[in-house]
Amino acid sequence: MSNTQTKEQPKLRRTLGLFEGITILIGITIGAGIYSTPQIIANYQDTFMSIIMLWIVVGAFVFIGGLIYAELGTRLPDVGGEYVYLSRAFGPYVGFIFGWAQLFIIRTSPAAGLAIITVNYFEHFVELTSFTHTALSILVIVMIGVLNYIGIKQASIFQNISTIIKVGGLFFLLAAGLILVQGQDNLLQTDSLASSELSPFAKFGATMMLVVFSYLGWDRVGYSAGEMKNPVKTIPASLFIGIAVIIFVYVSTIFLYHYVLGMDGVRSSTIVASDAATKLFGPIGAAFIAVSVMFSASGSINGTMMTAPRVYYAMAKDRLFFQWFNFVHPKFHTPSRAIIAHVVWAIVILLVRQNFENIVAGMTFAVLIFYIFTTLALFKLRRTKVGEKDAYKVPLYPILPIIYLLGLLALVFIRGYFEWEKSLVDLAFIATGLPFAIYFVGKLKKDKQKSEE
Repeated sequence: MSNTQTKEQPKLRRTLGLFEGITILIGITIGAGIYSTPQIIANYQDTFMSIIMLWIVVGAFVFIGGLIYAELGTRLPDVGGEYVYLSRAFGPYVGFIFGWAQLFIIRTSPAAGLAIITVNYFEHFVELTSFTHTALSILVIVMIGVLNYIGIKQASIFQNISTIIKVGGLFFLLAAGLILVQGQDNLLQTDSLASSELSPFAKFGATMMLVVFSYLGWDRVGYSAGEMKNPVKTIPASLFIGIAVIIFVYVSTIFLYHYVLGMDGVRSSTIVASDAATKLFGPIGAAFIAVSVMFSASGSINGTMMTAPRVYYAMAKDRLFFQWFNFVHPKFHTPSRAIIAHVVWAIVILLVRQNFENIVAGMTFAVLIFYIFTTLALFKLRRTKVGEKDAYKVPLYPILPIIYLLGLLALVFIRGYFEWEKSLVDLAFIATGLPFAIYFVGKLKKDKQKSEE
């Protein structure tokens, strides 16, 4: 591409402020996890106290991760988030594999799974056939794709609205619930032996993976750094405030579920939030939760679509991906082709797998692997003093990053040991990007050599 063409290429608009940063983080993170994992977790644990402690511990663990990402995001406040951090720290091969995994498993799988959840709760109001359910799930993905295609400002408006509704709905459930539970029996102490036959260590690992899955999403604020008015200030503040709100909401919600339903009630439920709301408010409670979950899940899809396509765009801009992705729409100023690819592949995943649990099966494992590399990138960038001038600094360095790294390694080891066959499949799927990495990185090096001659 010539210099003239490069100068004429439209640029991403810097329109996002602190409020948008917080709503992106909360909107992505609070998706379906808090509505779909508590009943599964109850099968692995014996007491409410052990469950609530794990939610608190993982929340604190995630907060440390937020500190790490705040420093990385201020050292390299460019569009693309982890792709930028990994490429700068470890070179183009690692950056490419990260971007490849984003498109083909990590970020498009949730769009497919959450679209299914959105339509599942729509069925509370209208009965659907299997074909209609699938068609509406695809329509959800396409509509959110169109919204992101025509402008990040429009997408951020929906993100703000959906986040306000989902958080407002949860806060209303919590506030009203804590008042109404005065007339309910306190079932927090109704302990019972876990129904799972796994070993205690395996049950602990399974529980941790589910809780971590529920917290996933906080890391994507940095993906939109190139569209933030002041990323150096906005990224840390968005992470701290957003993660704090999520920890409070999650812990309070789990408390309410168990107070109202007890261990056996949570364990036997398939829609634990609706069951708790129905017991507190009656039939209107189920409808209230259904609407809240629809906004929650669709808002999470939107938040991911506001961020992940920027990775594919950033890779193509660096000439490390198909150049078709290196395109900013001249009218809407969005990475429109990257958004189209995200939508198309999410639909493919939905049609092939068609089941929420199958869709998200290997996502958490893959994410944790890249969290490990991103944490190692912090040590590398600190040592080489990249972006040192304006960087936020992680407190108690290197103690907190080491604790975080060890926790990540433990989770990956536990999953790899107890579900080694699934883990190998997930690793093989990520490894399919290696031939493409060799091609694109090799081509980039040749192009650089020619330009220097």
